[in-house]
Amino acid sequence: MWRRGEYGSAAAAEAMPGWLGRLMEESFFVGCDAHGSRKKSEKNIFCLDCCTSICHHCATAHPSHPLLQVRRYVYNDVARLEDLERLIDCSYVQPYTINSAKVIFLKPRPQSRPFKGSGNLCLTCDRILQDPFHFCSLSCKVDHVLFKGEDLSSILLRFNELDFAFSRFENLRMDGAELAQEDEDEEEDDAGNFIGCSSTPGEKRKKKGGFFPQIVLSLSSRRKGAPQRSPLS
Repeated sequence: MWRRGEYGSAAAAEAMPGWLGRLMEESFFVGCDAHGSRKKSEKNIFCLDCCTSICHHCATAHPSHPLLQVRRYVYNDVARLEDLERLIDCSYVQPYTINSAKVIFLKPRPQSRPFKGSGNLCLTCDRILQDPFHFCSLSCKVDHVLFKGEDLSSILLRFNELDFAFSRFENLRMDGAELAQEDEDEEEDDAGNFIGCSSTPGEKRKKKGGFFPQIVLSLSSRRKGAPQRSPLS
């Protein structure tokens, strides 16, 4: 999403660290050139040193590099909020709670239809949000900071590489299976929220370990049965 020279001053654009620019532009969950195109070799790890996506087989070649796991939800890339908060200020980016883990989208999601009406909108892409959030994704917040000509150092954090050490991945399932993957069953309501997926803890609805769509019955769609007449006297 970041485009050099389009937003803010040249100095602000030059302050973009390499890992951040690549994280927002990189393609994840595609086949690894080194280990084949099989699903178990999809690239779902981002190396913060090399600024590139790798698969879990490649991770052994980056033992001393800080690594960030990227997950997939409804065909879009997400990362755990607790991981990203160690790298960059994620305040006012709308999170979603998925299987007890808060995540945020790395890029804005395509909108099937423009929103008509008033509401709390993303300051960058106009997607409707819940209060008090201002951004639908990490890249929308970064774009907004650059658009205002502000220094990105105001939101970047000095992180501890031990928090992203290779050892965290040795016994971790790298296929993202710990997150709900029911892409074909997910829908959005008029507020841009996932039906069956809550954005705050305690609102989850689970069925057999996953999420199920919320069913809303319309009174106008109910069919009336045949009228019951009292027997003639």
